[in-house]
Amino acid sequence: MNQEPLEKEKILEELSKFKNKDLEYSDGRILGSMCTRADPLAKKVFHDFLDANLGDPGLFKGTQFLEEEVINDIGSFLSLEKPFGNVVTGGTEANLMAIRAARNMARKEKDIGNIYSESGYSTPEIIVPRSAHFSFKKAADLLNLKLIEADLDENYHVDVNSVRDNISKNTIAIVGIAGTTELGVIDPIEELSKLAFDNNIYFHVDAAFGGFSIPFLEDFGYKMPKFDFSLEGVSSITVDPHKMGLAPIPSGCILFREKKYLDVMAVKSPYLTSKEQSTIVGTRLGAPAAATWAIMQHMGREGYAKNANECMINTEFLADALFKEDFELIVDPELNIVAFTHPKIPTDDLANMLEERGWMVSVSSYPKAIRIVLMGHIKYTHLIDFLTSIREIKSSLNIR
Repeated sequence: MNQEPLEKEKILEELSKFKNKDLEYSDGRILGSMCTRADPLAKKVFHDFLDANLGDPGLFKGTQFLEEEVINDIGSFLSLEKPFGNVVTGGTEANLMAIRAARNMARKEKDIGNIYSESGYSTPEIIVPRSAHFSFKKAADLLNLKLIEADLDENYHVDVNSVRDNISKNTIAIVGIAGTTELGVIDPIEELSKLAFDNNIYFHVDAAFGGFSIPFLEDFGYKMPKFDFSLEGVSSITVDPHKMGLAPIPSGCILFREKKYLDVMAVKSPYLTSKEQSTIVGTRLGAPAAATWAIMQHMGREGYAKNANECMINTEFLADALFKEDFELIVDPELNIVAFTHPKIPTDDLANMLEERGWMVSVSSYPKAIRIVLMGHIKYTHLIDFLTSIREIKSSLNIR
């Protein structure tokens, strides 16, 4: 910070230098991100609501109403007429809220998670797929839980039998993924839901990526598995509007089937207009709720279906083109993610060579592969250029 104030023009000039170092989604070179450029309308609304604080909602009743409308609208395409929840910063915070709700419910109903019980100290356990997002490791660390990773099947879906085998008297939650971060596959949510329901265990679905795709792809004839509140065992769902929902960052959502899950997390907030809070953070920016409401009204179901379908068209084109270039697909894409390797090119080397040519891909960890997320900012012309780079790399290595 300077001793003397700087002129606004000087500040903006300095900021532009830093902004120019950032990549732009519109360049089509960001290939490994689940986020994309926000719609211009959403950006404007975000700016207009920057002063709104949902941590003290009585002062911002209009913004509070918009948050409730967002949750209700998302519930409408997740088969729940009256959901309960909040607009939060993203999937990590949403998943943390879900697991906290599960932990607190277990404390209340099962005497799991208390420091001492009649049988002595017991550590609450959550069962997640090996493919689960790292946010569950954060949740386990913060909430003092034991994280158990269930095995995956040959197509990288969670193995239901492995989940079943890991259930114990200390299990407080089971997690399934509707659109895994690395491969975009959808776990057998229907089977997991029945397993959780039959064992009276809290079941959370992380649909941060798939939540704004799966319901709408069905409109274009895709056969998608059930993953939402139509399944009686589902207790909560994470959905990220700042991914396929086209809202600005940060905009994530957590939806609960029943209000009791929010109530069991509530703490007193006596000096605020709302006397209880269930969210992780206190002060909460209202701009994401307003911007998400605006883009959802602007897009409508038709717009989201078109966006999801266009992303899948590009996904299928890229997967087919890579196969023809003798690359090996890890799985047939279920959502708009393509993961691949080449038998003669080490994955890290390939990633480095692509980055040298300006392509920002990511590398999945299990299995190790080049991972490309086909978001809306990636156009057909970008993919043609990418495939040209792929062929150049093969040629430079004398691979036909």
